[in-house]
Amino acid sequence: MATRGRPRSFDRDQALRTAMLAFWDRGFESVSTTELASGMNISQSSLYAAFGDKQSLFREAIAYYGEHEGSIARRALAGADTARQAVESMLRQCADRFTDGALPSGCMVVLAATNTTADNAAVQEFASQLRKRDEAALRERIDRAKADGELSPRADAAALATYYHSVLYGLSIQARDGRSREELHTVIDLAMAVWPT
Repeated sequence: MATRGRPRSFDRDQALRTAMLAFWDRGFESVSTTELASGMNISQSSLYAAFGDKQSLFREAIAYYGEHEGSIARRALAGADTARQAVESMLRQCADRFTDGALPSGCMVVLAATNTTADNAAVQEFASQLRKRDEAALRERIDRAKADGELSPRADAAALATYYHSVLYGLSIQARDGRSREELHTVIDLAMAVWPT
């Protein structure tokens, strides 16, 4: 009597890293489950058993990105003494990461699910909510700067957060289009020149 083989074991973190890189580089809809399973060195049935469907895998891959590659902005906002330093550090460190040749260019949260079919609208909405969360964190840091007297009480925290968040995500698109680290830093120089004093 034939016995079933043991299920292929795999390193979940390594599998998530593989999925993260694929989604980040090519976008959610451009990567098939066949390609994902092959990259993870598991069968499609094992992929579904381990992660559920492709959308669930994407969410886990985004979480993995946030923990490992995408936490720069969060750390920059938390680690600087002033909001201006925090914003500039966030932009410069992200520009360096966006142009790191060892990784896909740009930001996964910006690039991996911006244009999806109606069947995958939930993926696009998920990414959109993450971007809104990031902008809210930036606004919170600017609001704190107003409360601490670093910025005028009349400073428009919402507009500043939207502006610098737009610069950050614009840098991601520019990096994907092949702009160099130096070119991105020149953009940041200009962006920081308009910080209210």
